[in-house]
Amino acid sequence: MLPFQIFKEIVEHTPLVSIDFVVRAPDKKVLLGKRVNRPAKEYWFVPGGRILKNETFKESFERLLDEELGLKVSDIKIKPLGVYQHFYEDSFSTDSFGTHYIVLAYELNLSSEMYSFPCIQHSDYKWINVNKLLKSNMVHEHTKWYFLNNKNADHGLHDFLCETQ
Repeated sequence: MLPFQIFKEIVEHTPLVSIDFVVRAPDKKVLLGKRVNRPAKEYWFVPGGRILKNETFKESFERLLDEELGLKVSDIKIKPLGVYQHFYEDSFSTDSFGTHYIVLAYELNLSSEMYSFPCIQHSDYKWINVNKLLKSNMVHEHTKWYFLNNKNADHGLHDFLCETQ
């Protein structure tokens, strides 16, 4: 684990790479956790976490599935949702700088609804339908983006690149 001061400097000056899981039960409800840490503290958010230095993508995916959800890859159906950018005005630190994440998002479809979760980053969990999720002020906007069109990181990039050619 990185010393606090080094990690603080990294967050202040570089983007972090993370994986988010949009977990769906058979009834299509989505799993959210209430965050205990900054950024997005006290908001309902999808489970996920950072990719660590020298950790392969496969290793981080499997670690986060286990740490955040207590799942194995063999337990679920996985669908990539795309790459997203999350910008926050705050960070894990109390210093006045924001956090920038590059997020690889995946939808996980479960064969049954789960009722027990490891509580590492979340104080509580709940299943919610997408319409309620989109209307709630306590669900973070970055979680809502996974259910809205044109919110992924490359939206508009193709048009921009074509205009500059």
